[in-house]
Amino acid sequence: MPRRIRYQVAASLDGYIAGPNGEADWIVMDPEIDFGELFNQFDTLVMGRGTFESMVRQQGSAAMPGMKIMVVSRTLTQKDHPDVTIIADPSEEVLTTLRNESGKDIWLFGGGSLFRSLLEIRMVDTVEIAVMPVLLGGGIPLLPTPAARTKLRLTGHRVYKKTGIVLLEYAVEYSAPAKRRGRSGGARRTIASADKRFGRG
Repeated sequence: MPRRIRYQVAASLDGYIAGPNGEADWIVMDPEIDFGELFNQFDTLVMGRGTFESMVRQQGSAAMPGMKIMVVSRTLTQKDHPDVTIIADPSEEVLTTLRNESGKDIWLFGGGSLFRSLLEIRMVDTVEIAVMPVLLGGGIPLLPTPAARTKLRLTGHRVYKKTGIVLLEYAVEYSAPAKRRGRSGGARRTIASADKRFGRG
């Protein structure tokens, strides 16, 4: 069975995943949330350039133990960032190849524009939102416009009463099957190169 691509993210009640300047100080840390168990469900992170650069600014690096990091960007170069895999075009072929590899689920780590792009090619399997008890009034939206209407099916939920966080888990239900195209050699080379760097091939 192909690995799932899961959009797991914190959001304000009014639908923002970051403040106007990328602020994340509004995100509440609940002691009942087991982050070790959460991260153990994944072995690959896919993120956009903005999320990647924000992590580097805050932490000095985007590297995470046991995780393969894939950054979608048309401006970053592989030689400047040897510890991650740069993908210029997150095509259906590249993502299908990645999903068909053995391993754990794939975390769509952000941001909203990348989420929209992957929705458009029907490459998001679940949407899992930790709704924070705050109204930001503006910022970076969960799903930027314009975007197509997408039906979701609730698969799980949990209320964290101490902090007011509500976790909502949905399966994405697409209106029609995606058109399947044969894998390109470029897709295979992109993933094979990543596997070689991370010792998976």
